[in-house]
This record gives sequence, structure tokens and C-alpha cells, in this order.
Amino acid sequence: MRLVRALGFLLAAALLTAPQAMAADTGTLKLSEATTVGVHNTYTKDAYSYLAQGLDAGSSLIELDVWDNILTKTWQVSHENPLGNDNNCVPASNLYGGNRDQSFGTCLADIRTWLAAHPSAGPVVVKVELKLGFDDRDGMGPDEFDAYVQANAGNALFKPADLIGSYSTLDDAARANAWPTRSALDGKMILEVIPGTVEQSNPTDTLHTDVEYATYLKNLKAAGTLANATAFASVLGAKSGDPRTQYADTSIRPWFVFFDGDAGAYIDGGIDTSWYDANHYFLIMTDAQNVSPAIDGTNPTVQQATDRVHLLASHHASIASADWRTLTTVLPLVLPRG
Repeated sequence: MRLVRALGFLLAAALLTAPQAMAADTGTLKLSEATTVGVHNTYTKDAYSYLAQGLDAGSSLIELDVWDNILTKTWQVSHENPLGNDNNCVPASNLYGGNRDQSFGTCLADIRTWLAAHPSAGPVVVKVELKLGFDDRDGMGPDEFDAYVQANAGNALFKPADLIGSYSTLDDAARANAWPTRSALDGKMILEVIPGTVEQSNPTDTLHTDVEYATYLKNLKAAGTLANATAFASVLGAKSGDPRTQYADTSIRPWFVFFDGDAGAYIDGGIDTSWYDANHYFLIMTDAQNVSPAIDGTNPTVQQATDRVHLLASHHASIASADWRTLTTVLPLVLPRG
């Protein structure tokens, strides 16, 4: 009888611990098979004194608002100031000191330096909102952007060419689930570019970031120079079905495998997000706190935030994003997607 009870106890213990053990082994998940957590507007000083602290806290997404200054030919990071820098980035020689309010390139160098010091961390998605969009006529187009990013992020980048391999388009590669495992992306950053709020409200801007960069990717592939590209274009906004049908130019649709929209619109709006998961597309859900029932956007309880991440994971999010800056047990979560 004692033996039976002992065997029963061991079996029960195994059943309890096995799922936890499997959940902990997230490095074998492909990038397309995991859900992680990000922090909105990570670069602002009210979020963190220094950008590296957002990475220390465990965030898998760093967000940067970038302005192209055609007068100085520089890429600047701020929330509202189009003519200067206002951020928590510092020269990478000291990630926790020195003068803040640095350029976009310095922010990228901070992330690269932090990843080099934490080689088993990552991947980190860098969400770049191009507030004004590109301005190719004034020498600040996608090609100049890529050269600048490459100079500052270097070999820490996972680029479109790294996904596409021998496939014809990014869509073909994604649907074949050619994404690397998370452990293969240790120490890497992945850039996503989205249209900016100012760009979208500018009636004279008829070529937005998503269309311009996807067209650029298509043309680079045709020219055999896709390795020059440093970022993934993203479809912005939650929509039912395949949101790429909004693009009249059907030839650019296969160059979008990143999608970014409001979590509440996806989940409360009844959008079938399993489509993203089935095709192995990368889906960023923002404002995770607003999904019904809404929870605090900055300081929910750990349990509330954890439950919300699990909910978004079950709805096929690749990243759940909010302003949960101080929840250092929630931000490092890595869950199986779906």
C-alpha cells in the first residue's frame, strides 16, 4: 500500500511539474511560436531614466519615435519635438550615465551594447514609428535609413534577408515557418517600421512608410540586394481578414509579415487572429490593458497583468504591449503562442 501511495504521489508530482518544465523551455520555440511582452514608448524619461533599464526589466519590445530632420540630415528620437532629441538614450560607453537626449543611432547602439553584455537575452523587437515618414527627395529615404541603422546596430540585426533565405518573398518564408528559434536569436534585435501619427494626418503625404518600405524591399529583392534592408515593414491597424488587401499594389502584399494593432480591436472586436498564427506572421497587440475587462495601464497587479498576457497569447499575439514598466516578473514572460 505504501508503494502504491508513493507511486501515486510521484505520478501526481510529475503531472504538476511537467507543464511547467515544458513552459520553461522556450528557447526551442520559433519566433513565430512564442508570445512575449513589450513596453510602450520605452525611450521616454518617465518610462525609464535610461533605455537600458527597460531591457533590464525584461521588455522584449523597445519603442522609438523617430523624426527625420532634413535640415541637419539626422534621425532624432522624441515624442513631440520634430527638431531635437528628447529621450533616455545615452552614449553607449556608459548605459546608466552621461548625457541623455541622443540620436536614433545612439539608441540603437545602446541596445546593441546591452545585448552584447547579455548574450543569452533577446530577441528584442525595436518598434520604430517614423513620425514624419521617409523623405527620399531630401536624402532621408529607406536606403539612407538602412545605411544609418546598419552603422549603429551592426551584426546585432536580424534582417529580412535572414528570414527569406531561398524563398521568393517574405510571405513565402513566413508561411513555411522559416523563422529561427528564439535561442538562435539570442543577442539579436529585429526592427519593425510603422507609419507615424504626423505622417498619417498629413494630407500632402501620399506615400506612407508601410507602402514605401515594402516597395523598397520588393525592389531590393529583384536587384539581388535584399541584404541591405535592416527592417520589416508592418501593416498598422487591426482589421478583419487579410489586412494587406488594403494595398492596391498587389505586388507589395507578400512583403508584409509583421502586423501591429490595438489589442482591444483584435479581441473585443471579434477578429479571427488565428489566421496570423496559422501563417506564422508576427502580430503585435498594443494597449493590452484595454481589452475587456480593462485593467490599469501602468500598475495593474502582477496577477492581472500575467492573466492578460496569457489571454493575448491564447489569441495568437506575438507581443503584448502596455506601459507595465515596473512589472519585472511579467515583462520577461515567454509563453507558447496560441
